[in-house]
Amino acid sequence: MSNLEAEPQEVICESSGTASGRASGTASGTAPDVDLPQPVEILTPREVPLGGPRAMLVRRTLPQRDRSLIGAWCFVDHYGPDNVSVSGGMRVPPHPHTGLQTVSWLFSGAIDHRDSTGVHASVYAGELNLMTAGRGIQHSEVSTDTTTVLHGVQLWIALPEESRHTEPNFEHHVPPVTRSGVASLRVFLGEIAGTRSPVTTFSPLLGAQIDLPANSSVTLDLDLGFEHGLLVDTGQVTVGDVMADTAELAYLATGRPSITLTAGASAARMLLIGGEPLNEQIVMWWNFIGRSHDEIVQYRSEWERDVTQGGTVSGRFGVVRGFDGPPLRAPAMPNVRLRPRR
Repeated sequence: MSNLEAEPQEVICESSGTASGRASGTASGTAPDVDLPQPVEILTPREVPLGGPRAMLVRRTLPQRDRSLIGAWCFVDHYGPDNVSVSGGMRVPPHPHTGLQTVSWLFSGAIDHRDSTGVHASVYAGELNLMTAGRGIQHSEVSTDTTTVLHGVQLWIALPEESRHTEPNFEHHVPPVTRSGVASLRVFLGEIAGTRSPVTTFSPLLGAQIDLPANSSVTLDLDLGFEHGLLVDTGQVTVGDVMADTAELAYLATGRPSITLTAGASAARMLLIGGEPLNEQIVMWWNFIGRSHDEIVQYRSEWERDVTQGGTVSGRFGVVRGFDGPPLRAPAMPNVRLRPRR
């Protein structure tokens, strides 16, 4: 799915080992014990309208000013449940990406995907669509005619330097439902609780849906080298000893061997994402990820050239076949040149 903001901000993203915000474990201004994991940090969402007058609202928890990456995860949009008869559903025309993977994960509804590798595939609740943009791809995303309620997440993964110019690709996967105690798990990326996803990643990653009955708990072993984020979709969840409400994202720094999750008075559904810190600085603007302002300018120029010329199979982004309508035009670049900062 695209970032449809009319005036997207250019963002420098880099790994950070610090925690800030609502947290547990130590008093404000006191350094944590070196033998203890860093406190859990709660990231609150901001609403972002995507599109025109009937804009689809999403709740964005990543990137934020104080935290832009969790492992290689660089973008988290959470939307719905939306009544499609009121909202109009999702209709995102062909648009480009570079340097990333997109994760489409639904809780209800269905989305029709087309991309310039020739793939035409639908994704339903509990299924994964993973698109690798690599050196460049374009795709469209449209909710199906049979969808009445649309509810899900859009996630982006930044590709590391050695893989960011890889050939574009697409994978679809239906993860089995497994159990850890009373919790149900669908592991769509990486491995946790003895279940591994077979889909391709370019850095060590984790992605899983976790469902907990009301007033129940589960303790999950974590990779000590991973950062983690827990996005609450429904209900309230105590993460360690910090409460996370619906649509909030709990951040867990590296060095944590396990985590206990406890649902409140109603059943809870959440996504657990994680990965090794990327330890690279990336520049993200609109639907492009690169390593410099000049690189982003070049991607935009190539896309606009292809759009005005009707697209070319030999171009960086290829052509989407079968979508009824024109592709998206790129917004204007910011008036100032963003200087990389450390």
